[in-house]
Amino acid sequence: MPSSTNTMSIKATKRRFLAPFTGQSLNPPPVWLMRQAGRYLPEYRATRSEAGGFLKLCYTPRLATEVTLQPIRRYGFDAAILFSDILVVPDALGQTLGFYEGEGPKLDPIRHVAELARLSPEGTGEKFGKVFETVARLRQDLPDETALIGFCGAPWTVATYMVQGEGSSDQAEARLWAYRDPEGFGTLIDILVETSIEYLDGQVKAGADCLQIFDTWAGSLPDTEFDNWVVEPTKRIVEALKEKHPAVPIIGFPKGAGASSLWYVSETGVNGIGCDTAMPPYMMGEAFDGENVVVQGNLDPLLLVTGGQAMEDRVAQILELMTGKPFIFNLGHGIVPQTPPENVARLVELVRQGT
Repeated sequence: MPSSTNTMSIKATKRRFLAPFTGQSLNPPPVWLMRQAGRYLPEYRATRSEAGGFLKLCYTPRLATEVTLQPIRRYGFDAAILFSDILVVPDALGQTLGFYEGEGPKLDPIRHVAELARLSPEGTGEKFGKVFETVARLRQDLPDETALIGFCGAPWTVATYMVQGEGSSDQAEARLWAYRDPEGFGTLIDILVETSIEYLDGQVKAGADCLQIFDTWAGSLPDTEFDNWVVEPTKRIVEALKEKHPAVPIIGFPKGAGASSLWYVSETGVNGIGCDTAMPPYMMGEAFDGENVVVQGNLDPLLLVTGGQAMEDRVAQILELMTGKPFIFNLGHGIVPQTPPENVARLVELVRQGT
């Protein structure tokens, strides 16, 4: 692994989750799951009801801490991930944001460079401060052996929501702006790069052991645009954070990137690569050999819903193919709401048995 990750303290390396980033292969591997705090858990639903709204939950440190801890108490994952949302960044920048039951996020769209004047990069402190308080509470309340992951959305993915005004199947409005006016769209990306650096830096200072950059819509871009709007902005974020915090590993999750994942790893400087469900396990096991990168993934979240022999066979296959490699077991995307909690318990049991 890169030498910067070998400067971790002895205390930090007691957290199993961090061991792969020092070049170690563990059997069984560390395990955590994307969206491990969420609607599939009855205790989460109760806490969200108490909060009275999703954004209130994200910005209330006591409650955000509670929902982050809930899956750790249940399953003993090797890492907790801060409970928040990738759209905290545009919200903190001043873009109008609301979450609506059954509809998802809605934002006041920004589709021209002149509309960027609505954003206030200097005004993020209050809302980011609430997230940093949650991180600090978590580091205090988590078991010492449990790592804490901070995160943000990648600039491209966050921009797609800001421009579209909501989630979309093809990210058309952002792609069109990027084609028609790359300089103007690049200004939005620049704002998001700098704001993301500020946001992640604050999370590390508050106690995060590792960072993950979620690029959920990376796969919607062709190769040239992938380089412009996924690779280069992520590279800038990674370089800035490595300068500030050289011992803190960074995982990139360019969902849907496929073969471009290799280019992403070599160019961005991430320490870990999250593989989605479309990456065949044999490729996950072989493609990144020699890249000095930890591989994370990639069970289909719907297999976690299904459970039973189908899930067990696939878990065994992934574990076998990743034996002897720096690896973290995870899903190919987040846990879905209809997941039976008992299937998550069984998954953890299977992973902890190793090979």
